[in-house]
Amino acid sequence: MNPTNLRYHEEHEWIRMEGKQATLGISDFAQDALGDIVFIELPKPGTRVTAGQQLGEIESTKTTSALYTPVSGTIVRINADLKDHPEVVNTDPYGKGWIAVIELSDPAQVEKLMTASQYDAFLASQKK
Repeated sequence: MNPTNLRYHEEHEWIRMEGKQATLGISDFAQDALGDIVFIELPKPGTRVTAGQQLGEIESTKTTSALYTPVSGTIVRINADLKDHPEVVNTDPYGKGWIAVIELSDPAQVEKLMTASQYDAFLASQKK
C-alpha cells in the first residue's frame, strides 16, 4: 500500500506537502521496476521547474529513466546523500530516499495529482 499522506503522478513520482513546499520522490512501484539504483542525476537548487518537466535521471542496473516534476516551482533543496548512496531510494523510497524539495508557485496543482487509492487503481489498471 502506498502512503495516504502523499499525492502521486502518473510517471510514478510522489509529493508530500509541507506548507508551500513539496518534497518529491519516486514511488515504491517505480524503484521496484527500476531495480538496483546506482546513480541519480539531481536537479540544481534554484532551478525553476514546470509541471511535467524532466528534472534529472535515475540510473539502475537495468535501465535509465527520466525523473519528472508533477508540480511547478523552484528547487530549494536536494537530497545530497543520494550522490553517494543512491540505493537509499530502493530501501526507503518514501523516507530517506526523497529526491528534492520544491517551493510551489501554484499549490493548487497538488490537487490534480492522484490520491493513494487513485494511484493504487492506476497501478492495477496498468497491469491488465
